[in-house]
Amino acid sequence: MKLLSLFSGCGGMDIGFEGGFLCLKKSINTQLHRDWIQEDLGEWVRVAPTKFSTVFANDIRPDAKAAWVSYFEKNKPAANEVYRLDSIVDLVKRAKSGEDVFPKDIDIVTGGFPCQDFSIAGKRMGFNSQKSHLGKALETDEPSVESRGQLYMWMRDVVTLTAPKLFIAENVKGLTNLEDVKQIIEKDFSMAGNGGYLVVPAIVLNAADYGVPQSRERVIFFGFRKNALTAAALEQLTATVIPKEYNPYPERTHGVDPGLDPIVTCSDAFIDLLEPEETKDPAQKKYSKAKYMGSHCQGQAEVKLHSVGPTIRSEHHGNIEFRRLSKEHGGKHDEELAAGLKERRLTVRECARIQTFPDDYQFILGKTADNVSVAASDAYKIIGNAVPCVLAYNIAKSIESKWALYFGD
Repeated sequence: MKLLSLFSGCGGMDIGFEGGFLCLKKSINTQLHRDWIQEDLGEWVRVAPTKFSTVFANDIRPDAKAAWVSYFEKNKPAANEVYRLDSIVDLVKRAKSGEDVFPKDIDIVTGGFPCQDFSIAGKRMGFNSQKSHLGKALETDEPSVESRGQLYMWMRDVVTLTAPKLFIAENVKGLTNLEDVKQIIEKDFSMAGNGGYLVVPAIVLNAADYGVPQSRERVIFFGFRKNALTAAALEQLTATVIPKEYNPYPERTHGVDPGLDPIVTCSDAFIDLLEPEETKDPAQKKYSKAKYMGSHCQGQAEVKLHSVGPTIRSEHHGNIEFRRLSKEHGGKHDEELAAGLKERRLTVRECARIQTFPDDYQFILGKTADNVSVAASDAYKIIGNAVPCVLAYNIAKSIESKWALYFGD
């Protein structure tokens, strides 16, 4: 089934929706989903491919595209052409003018529209964002439909233009606490295709509940094309309480409840990783050298090895959490400190592991064919912007398993 990906970044959502990637075995609840494992490699597994294939991806960051293409070109010879480096605003304008921009017969559209204006870590400008669709300051004081905080409207336009059976949008939990933003977005999305989409009430998913070693909460929107749904599916999806067999949201796989696997911890995620001075992995060699600035500043804590990691943010060096702190700065990893391991921040690879990117995804790149390189500062940002691959896989498998129930094919 053809998938069109918007705000693709470095591809966490796309990797999850296609499957076939390596992840920790502990991230997959084998009691519930034994069939998700294609290859068992001990501590690691390769998950089974899904029926989805990304035929169009899009973002404005050259470094994100370079990393995406480097990973996907192993299985997509035309990966560089699949990924379009353009603003969604410009793409939609060109499509509306008659240009053949988007592929035909799209089944599903996904997109994590920009979240900075809704995040509690930012200024929370919401719809009144002072940034343009290109991420630059607006030239006027008045926000417009082309501002960063309203780019979901252009995603809605893509849905109207391509008429997928289903679309999935993702954003930060903070959106749900900002006035009535969630309800406005749900209503706006439902107007895609001249009101032709059923948007089920959005809920917040915590990635840790799905085998991701990270406390990361995201609101997920599902929109179904009404005239593609079976009569039974339309009835059940509009019910006050959607029955379990029709509910598009994936069931939890990890936690303390019976039948669930234990949460995946940072210690699990960092298995077999050598220290930066000893590894050959370029992504594990690279880490922020920013000094400790005091506990009153963001990003100055060390990770708790026997718990989930912090939310990996799209930050530069100074706000990346510490892998370990010195005793002087309150470090608690006594055995590591006693062994002479030094205070340092998380490496690029450690952030990628917390985001469940496979180790064969390389983030540190020299000059590509498009004359783009990806340095550690770039890598931190694109990793922090991504949807965790394993969370996306859970969403994809839930939808895949119910596709025939929804659409009869």
